[in-house]
Amino acid sequence: MSSSKHSSELRRLALSVLQPGFVGTEAPDWILRDIGDGLASVVLFSRNIVSTEQVARLTAQLRAENPDLIVAIDEEAGDVTRIESATGSSRPGNFALGTVDDPALTEAVAADLGRQLRAAGVSLDYAPSADVNSNPDNPIIGVRSFGSDPEVVSRHTTAWIRGLQSSGVAACAKHFPGHGDVAVDSHHDLPAYPAGRDEIAAQALPPFRAAVAAGVRAVMSGHLLVPAYDPDLPATLSRRILHGLLREELGFDGLVVSDAIEMGAVTRRYGIDGATVKAVAAGVDAVCVGGESAEEATVALLVKALTAAVTGGELAEERLVGAAGRVREFARWSAGLRAAGAAQDTTGDGIGHVAARRALRLTGAARAALPLTAAPHVVELAPVTNMAIGKETPWGVAGPLAERLPGTTSVRVRGQELEEGTVALESCALEPAVGRPLVIVARDAARHAWMSRAVTGLTAARPDAIVVEMGLPGATTAEAQIFTHGASAASGVAAAEVLTDTSAL
Repeated sequence: MSSSKHSSELRRLALSVLQPGFVGTEAPDWILRDIGDGLASVVLFSRNIVSTEQVARLTAQLRAENPDLIVAIDEEAGDVTRIESATGSSRPGNFALGTVDDPALTEAVAADLGRQLRAAGVSLDYAPSADVNSNPDNPIIGVRSFGSDPEVVSRHTTAWIRGLQSSGVAACAKHFPGHGDVAVDSHHDLPAYPAGRDEIAAQALPPFRAAVAAGVRAVMSGHLLVPAYDPDLPATLSRRILHGLLREELGFDGLVVSDAIEMGAVTRRYGIDGATVKAVAAGVDAVCVGGESAEEATVALLVKALTAAVTGGELAEERLVGAAGRVREFARWSAGLRAAGAAQDTTGDGIGHVAARRALRLTGAARAALPLTAAPHVVELAPVTNMAIGKETPWGVAGPLAERLPGTTSVRVRGQELEEGTVALESCALEPAVGRPLVIVARDAARHAWMSRAVTGLTAARPDAIVVEMGLPGATTAEAQIFTHGASAASGVAAAEVLTDTSAL
């Protein structure tokens, strides 16, 4: 093969192992050109989505350049939603499903989501989170996990994969080998999981073993250091973890996808180009990029880095060829499913609402105080959400409660406002609630000192207040509490229903 032909082939191979994002609800010209040149995958985020129908038009536009194109999405349902980012998810997330602990329900919710995604032209979903949330202070997983018990997480990981893939959309278990026992957000820096191999085998790996046994089509690596397996390199960049543990010990033979390669956990040490090369060398088949770095120049930089690494001997050409081969294999499988017929979008069938209602838990004092007989004042305590959840997705109880009880008023308070003294709880919370019911909505109060203090202060002044916790349950001084186990739109509607209608209990 001539030098120019070899260079051209290396470029096609490099393009084929990238899964870039882009900006806009229509495909930019550069993405279409790159697909024509060998790009085999793209990933969609909230910025690309208006509706299922619009996404279907977008995916058709993309596949006009390559009918086998893989279209991925980062859609977990619950708190992390892209397909319903404008409204909030009509389905509860993993923690709510794990709380109900009915695998048939979990399978039905995932199948419902899968039908919607397939109708939109999506072929790969970066879900479910198979992480065991064993550290309650974890800043990145929380309600994205099915729970803190490896057995619960394993059976619901299996059910979720079975449901999603029954609809013709591939599942992707994440974040291998388990992101549940860390205290650092990998979007910003490198977390460490210092447990020994026996503890990892008992605590973090069972859901991934279950995922492999369930036939999951993809596994996403986590950007975390696991010294028991590799004291030097994060899992995404570690051959010991991706090949030795995932491939050889767990027997996984599907597509290995990286977590977003621009995240600080890997780029702070290796740069986005260096991290990409090391990830592919370690065993990643498809590099997710573009959650933040969604530019043509980024893709060009990574293609250049991969081809230079092959010619310079840093990356074996056989490894790049092998990764591209797995991507092609996945693409053929997915294209075959699409050829079998389109799925119908069944959102609105109500399974998400049923699941959210079943996930509610109430204290005895809350049951005794319901239903509300007058329009309340609602105080929503809003934390800074992590980048996986995003900033714009609607959440809370005030909106759906106002629809059921006209005259409901509300205020949303943020921690910075309280700390800086720009907002006083007395004037925004207690004064408008004089002579009226007070509903306090929290989201992970136990994880946020300012929020915990606010709940304590408000319930001390108003012992009759009802607290709705939409994150992980934790100890508070409130007697009347409702726990939704997630902040999806479905969970907010379910909470509003029980607040106003005792027959919903």
